[in-house]
Amino acid sequence: MSNIGMIIEERSRDIGDFLVGRLIPFRKKRMIGPFIFIDHMGPTQLGPNTYMDVDQHPHIGLSTLTYMLEGEIMHEDSLGTQQLIKPGSVNWMTAGKGVSHSERTPEHLRNGQTFTAHGYQIWVALPKHLEDMAPEFYHIAAADLPKWRESSAEFTLVAGRGYGQSSPVPVHSPLFMVEVKNTEAFELNVNGDLKGEIGICIVEGAITACGETVEKGHILVSKVEDTCDILLRPHSHLLLFGGEPFEEERHIFWNFVSSSKEKIEKAKTDWQRKTFPMMENDKTYVPLP
Repeated sequence: MSNIGMIIEERSRDIGDFLVGRLIPFRKKRMIGPFIFIDHMGPTQLGPNTYMDVDQHPHIGLSTLTYMLEGEIMHEDSLGTQQLIKPGSVNWMTAGKGVSHSERTPEHLRNGQTFTAHGYQIWVALPKHLEDMAPEFYHIAAADLPKWRESSAEFTLVAGRGYGQSSPVPVHSPLFMVEVKNTEAFELNVNGDLKGEIGICIVEGAITACGETVEKGHILVSKVEDTCDILLRPHSHLLLFGGEPFEEERHIFWNFVSSSKEKIEKAKTDWQRKTFPMMENDKTYVPLP
């Protein structure tokens, strides 16, 4: 595989009643551009007795990007935010020096019916000079994201810059996340349209790249400058993500990301002592592992 540096297979893990597939970090590839963590949530059936309830937990040194394909999640955080996220919209929370949040199935879906939950929970590391910034939260509606079409393929720029477009998600470093869906076979050429390292996440369908066919549930890792053309099989669904990598190494422990091991140790101590920024109306608490 001359231009594809690596293929990463999704590894499943169970978080209570919710099955997620971990894509990165991977032991041989810790980051793709500034993207340091990607969990694939579902697709899974929830209700009438099983729901998503991720209790209050902390973050530092990163931004979380939640992108749902099916189902809804209620986000609440220590900034006082309460925001329902629906398919196609973006929740973008920058933890900076410290934030706590929870993610739950909203009350209106706890009605005895079953529904599908399917989405991606993504962490983007912050540049070193912004790791201690004040936390922020933004919600961007699906209608506000740039969308365009090329023959049988539909594109959405979820975050960052790419293909001459700019997303309103307020990112903190040069990056991109693009969703691509096609109905018929489609040749995707990313040369000159995306800058930096690139990950190709196959949500549905399959692609052929550099003479190799790869099915859903995998990420291909490449460098845009070297990448070959990508042939999407009919009815495929991709997420392209990546960007300019940082010069400094990033450390990750649990929900904490930083260029400084000392900052991670302090965050661990603050969380254990409950001196970390906490939510006012949520007394749940996920212990430090």
